[in-house]
Amino acid sequence: MDLIDPFGRTIRDLRISVTDRCNFRCTYCMPEEGMKWVPRSEVLTFEEIERLSRIFVERFEVDGLRLTGGEPTVRAHLPVLVAKLAALRVPTTSSSPLAGRKPDLSITTNGSTFRLQAHDLREAGLDRVNISLDTLQRDKFLQMTRRDELERVLDGIEAAKEAGFSPVKINAVVERGVNDDEIVDLARWARDTGVELRFIEFMPLDATGHWLNDKVVGQDEIVAALQAEFPLELMPARGAAPADRWRYLDGGGTVGVIPTVTKPFCDDCDRVRLTADGQFRTCLFATTEFDLMKMMRAGATDDQVAAEIQRAVGTKWAGHQINQVTFVKPRRTMSQIGG
Repeated sequence: MDLIDPFGRTIRDLRISVTDRCNFRCTYCMPEEGMKWVPRSEVLTFEEIERLSRIFVERFEVDGLRLTGGEPTVRAHLPVLVAKLAALRVPTTSSSPLAGRKPDLSITTNGSTFRLQAHDLREAGLDRVNISLDTLQRDKFLQMTRRDELERVLDGIEAAKEAGFSPVKINAVVERGVNDDEIVDLARWARDTGVELRFIEFMPLDATGHWLNDKVVGQDEIVAALQAEFPLELMPARGAAPADRWRYLDGGGTVGVIPTVTKPFCDDCDRVRLTADGQFRTCLFATTEFDLMKMMRAGATDDQVAAEIQRAVGTKWAGHQINQVTFVKPRRTMSQIGG
């Protein structure tokens, strides 16, 4: 059966955080020091992730599973989990284009160790990869991630291409006064490299709590900067996908923007989230969580877990309310929720 929220949106995409740990300390994601990691005993096991994913896929016809973190590749034996998820099948009776097939499996990673796992993840059944890269300048990369790892990330991107992932998508968070002067440079690099670049508006999920609206470089400003250098054509409506996309008129591929702040896409949202410690969230900015791990470890049946998922989805908001007086910043940072 379809999993439908109070506003008629059908849930098709489950984001699964496999760890809250990360080998970077990106300024918009987590503090430099002092993070309190979830004890390993309180992190979902692969078997628990498989069980929950099976409920979402087989009962609720969810056809997209994305692995996130923290940094998901720091979780040991990740290809084992991918293989388990690749064995799932969307019901043949589903209206999904993937009916009777495995769900679409993807990962969001910082790419710094991706060369070590790219081939194994591909062989295990991973379909797509998104790699974060906010700058091409080594000093700025160090400033933003607090790690001197630019070359390894660039190598991880090449490893993804070599392993057969296509297209390789690159996520770049744009923050005013930090890397907004590289919008065109990043676009030119992506065109030359043969990857698909997606700019992301700076969101209020930073660890320090210093997010200000004037630090946001909005979609219109990003597109204007690109349009001045590369003539663009807006592509058809994105549907439930988070990015608006443009085609380079000279045939140089496509570029996207995820306008979470200035042009929210909540009306088409089909996503829900599972944190590394088994909390179910119906929105990235949700202030309420539903403890599925506790239920499972207390002996709940699949029927009981499925009923709790349905109850939770019944509370999904119409939108995240950023820039409204009613907005409340989530108590967790991005690294703790899952990208």
